[in-house]
Amino acid sequence: MRSYFQIAVAVVCLFSCKPESKPVTTTPSLAWQTQLDSLLPLMGHRNWIIIADKAFPLQSAPGMVYINTDATVPEVARYTVQQLNKGSHVSPILYLDKELSFVPDTQSYRDTLQQIFKGQAVQAMLHDSVFAKMDKTAGLFKVVVLKTNTTLAYSSVFINLDCKYWSAAKEQQLREAMKTK
Repeated sequence: MRSYFQIAVAVVCLFSCKPESKPVTTTPSLAWQTQLDSLLPLMGHRNWIIIADKAFPLQSAPGMVYINTDATVPEVARYTVQQLNKGSHVSPILYLDKELSFVPDTQSYRDTLQQIFKGQAVQAMLHDSVFAKMDKTAGLFKVVVLKTNTTLAYSSVFINLDCKYWSAAKEQQLREAMKTK
């Protein structure tokens, strides 16, 4: 009995003398711009970028990549479009929710987006239609969600990436040429 007691005391002493555990340190996350910049060269035709308002849901689909920006939709849109325009391989096809035009007190917000997207076509589609269009390809291709702190209904920007160096007209010509040979 005495030997069991001595063993128990030895075990307690052994575990009580372990070195002090240091607090876990985490490295600060990369800035959202750096994260986006690292993803853009990998993205291509049929990928999507969503610049989402704060209420955009965290989805469980495996192809969704979320980046918390802690910035506004216009700030993120400006940077994202600039980076896409600098690149050589993809160009943005821009979509806004049609409902945004009917949300009260959004004229200033819409004017800001219009300035950011100046010279680029922006299509207005019903919110559910944009999601349906995106969902067709989201099962196969990555969707990057840039989550913002904007709290304005229907304010998200949806960007479908298209090939910059191969147009739909070129594709049509190619298909026609293939039919004749």
